[in-house]
Amino acid sequence: MTTKDTFLKYINDSNQTKGDFITVGAAMLDGETITNAHVKIPLKTMNRHGLIAGATGTGKTKSLQVVAENLSDKGVPVLLMDIKGDLSGLAKPSPGHPKITERHEKIGLPFEPKGFPVEVLTLSEQDGIRLRATVSEFGPVLLSRILDLSETQSGIVSVIFQYCDNNKLPLLDLKDFKKILQYATQEGKEEFNEAYGRISTSSTGAILRKIVELEQQGADLFFGETSFDTQDLLRIDENGRGFINIIRLTDIQDRPQLFSTFMLSMLAEIYSTFPEQGDSDQPELIIFIDEAHLIFDEASKALLNQIESIVKLIRSKGVGLYFVTQNPTDVPEGVLSQLGLKIQHALRAFTAKDRKAIKLTAQNYPDSDYYDTEDILTSLGIGEALVSALDEKGRPTPLAATMMRAPMSRMDVLTENELSALYENSKLVKKYNETIDRESAYELLNIKIKQAEAEELKEKARQGQEKLEKAASKKRERSTKSRSSAMNPIVKVLTSATFIRSVFGILTKVMKK
Repeated sequence: MTTKDTFLKYINDSNQTKGDFITVGAAMLDGETITNAHVKIPLKTMNRHGLIAGATGTGKTKSLQVVAENLSDKGVPVLLMDIKGDLSGLAKPSPGHPKITERHEKIGLPFEPKGFPVEVLTLSEQDGIRLRATVSEFGPVLLSRILDLSETQSGIVSVIFQYCDNNKLPLLDLKDFKKILQYATQEGKEEFNEAYGRISTSSTGAILRKIVELEQQGADLFFGETSFDTQDLLRIDENGRGFINIIRLTDIQDRPQLFSTFMLSMLAEIYSTFPEQGDSDQPELIIFIDEAHLIFDEASKALLNQIESIVKLIRSKGVGLYFVTQNPTDVPEGVLSQLGLKIQHALRAFTAKDRKAIKLTAQNYPDSDYYDTEDILTSLGIGEALVSALDEKGRPTPLAATMMRAPMSRMDVLTENELSALYENSKLVKKYNETIDRESAYELLNIKIKQAEAEELKEKARQGQEKLEKAASKKRERSTKSRSSAMNPIVKVLTSATFIRSVFGILTKVMKK
């Protein structure tokens, strides 16, 4: 048996599966694609997370596209981030090309152009299904971590949430939260002091500044109603294919805090609402996070710990997370160690730091009798990648330098007219794109403050009236006393014995005459 035949048997034996799978390409040996040496990923282990990495221009976005569309074909819904704006083409079939045909002949797979069911979502003012969440849904712990608050400030946030719960004040958007913060140290200061103790104005001021910073990145568009129901990510079309939900993020690359806020809230919501699934034949949902470094570069230590915890726990809900980035070192070690599938495109060594990163990356892959991992990482061509997955028993499959299959959908963006048609046919646009601003903490507190001000004015008016009445009463008393005191001397003279004797004496004389 030749080396090529031995290698073919080695790959096929190591990629046998009892359950369903997706095929990503064919293994290569000494730079040659070995036809029918198919590299497979079992659906059963795709909730064990993964990584798609590689230098710019090596084909990692196309690998993401291949995995996403094959999952959709198997009835698995997908959520992916489109930061560069080049994934909307998933909705339309590939026009085909002789090079694609040639590639698939080498792989030993037929090429079938097709489009997939797509929903386009947005966090900003771009067209698409609006993604929103309320402040209450975040909760005090997650909101504090996103704002990177101190322990004292986090305690104040918890008190604010408790107060709103006790007084039935819905926290829907950021203006609600800002209003209650101001109320706690101004109009409602005595009420808060009595119930929860003194709240420092310097602490609430610091929290407000953090919120303003978040607002400047567009978070005011994200917080509010109608909240997005994560169950709408699990839709299947009439042909049994999972919907590919594409979040357009082309305008928020310079707003990483908003991106982190959204991702963490989405993962937390999915974890809290999805039922425990345990081991199943296929995942419930696969999430691709493109340009993953945008999450990790700006994240606080508390936020990173939260992400790491969710990565560890969310797979039990049947959800797989796939990070797409240029270099595996962009992903924290604690998260990287949880990633079962690795699709590693070529890395470029331009500096000593790059060479060190390549050496570290090579150590993340199983040893191979057929490859020098460190060497092949720099020699892979466009559309070629090192692939290592988990078999159905959770063991790493042998490393395979793989000629990746081409996407069945268009490898380009949709036109504006095509995007408009997509929105018009969407069943979710009407559900989520109406802005609702119902009575919440902001309005209720304003009513409460106005009522308190009205009561205060009434009390002041009552007190003023009482003062006026008291003043008038005193004036009358003084006047009466004054008149009384003016008559007293006369009365005394007229009623005196001397005066009476004199009068009687005069009357007697007059009568004698």
